[in-house]
Amino acid sequence: MIRIGIGRDIHRLEAGRKFLLGGVEIPFGKGELGHSDGDVLAHAIIDAILGAAGLGDIGEIFPAEDPAWKDSHSMDLLKSSWDYVKEAGWRLVNLDCTVTCEEPKILPHREKICRSLARVLETDAGSVFVKGKTNEGLGFIGAGEAVEALAVCLIEKE
Repeated sequence: MIRIGIGRDIHRLEAGRKFLLGGVEIPFGKGELGHSDGDVLAHAIIDAILGAAGLGDIGEIFPAEDPAWKDSHSMDLLKSSWDYVKEAGWRLVNLDCTVTCEEPKILPHREKICRSLARVLETDAGSVFVKGKTNEGLGFIGAGEAVEALAVCLIEKE
């Protein structure tokens, strides 16, 4: 059996925060605001893998109202989510992601992000792809006030 999952997340950008994508810190003057470390890409992937497996979503598993998750490392949350999906008998076939922000540019960091995600998801880096897009100056993202991530994954029962 194979299943597809999609995840989406958006975070406001704020000065003085780290800009994290897939566990990789990218030098930039602003970073994602969130209850955890705000890694928008990790959050979208968590929703994609949990949704594909029919096991819930990030807000259900790691509710923002729970102080236990305050300032959590999103890659730890992703690892925990992936372990949950694996325990249910699933394996990742591939993961395709799009990050939308005006700045910083994603391409120079793509390979490192893909390797970081592949390591946590226990797959080869060739099964993970991340694209960077802009919002052509439109809306909150275009104004440099936010970053959005979309993730689509294909999983199969082992």
